[in-house]
Amino acid sequence: MSEMQQVFSTALQGSQRRDLCGQVVEAIVCGVYAPGEKLSESEMAKRFGVSRGPLREVLMQLTAMGLIERVPNVGARVVTLSSTKLCDIYRVREALEGMAARLAAELISDEEIASLRGLLETHEMHIEQVEGASYFHQQGDFDFHYCVIKASRNDKLISLLCDELYQLLRMYRFQSPRSHSRPEHALQEHKQILQAMEERDGELAEMLMRRHIQRSRTLIEQQLEIGNADAPSRFQHP
Repeated sequence: MSEMQQVFSTALQGSQRRDLCGQVVEAIVCGVYAPGEKLSESEMAKRFGVSRGPLREVLMQLTAMGLIERVPNVGARVVTLSSTKLCDIYRVREALEGMAARLAAELISDEEIASLRGLLETHEMHIEQVEGASYFHQQGDFDFHYCVIKASRNDKLISLLCDELYQLLRMYRFQSPRSHSRPEHALQEHKQILQAMEERDGELAEMLMRRHIQRSRTLIEQQLEIGNADAPSRFQHP
């Protein structure tokens, strides 16, 4: 095999691993594999049409992301939803996403501002269509928080928030009932954050983002106070 063929083969394998990782992540996030469920490598290899080698690499990645945990004498299993864990994550998000919003206000382009404004218009139409029953839950470029973090231009923040925490938060959002969410309030807070960013007011953008996430954490903590520590279902979508 020529050097060029080896490079191509390595790149292809890397692409295939990324595709497999994405498929397994979606299966966990969407509840195909339930919280606490033990993962069988043989079943997963058959489901995704791969050998166990690449699958084990993906499972290691997902363990690092916090979607999977290794339990002695049990093996790999999907993490169990926990209000305590969720509160811990929201405390980290409050600080880091606040910083991301401040940096984004300083660095974001006019084109990105226009794109975010269009994104929020899409979110608003969704809320109207469902009569305020839910927020617009999509990932990546359709997620307001994800776009703000990317606009910070800070690779470490992006890695921490978009790789290590992002999918775990998606899982909590996707699998938790939303009957107690407040999508209209979340949308208005997103608009205020965007306005501060458009005015290049980093200090205000950081304060608004921190306050926005803090409200969600407060609702989760209220559930803990009434002894419902294992049901993180009543939190406002941030």
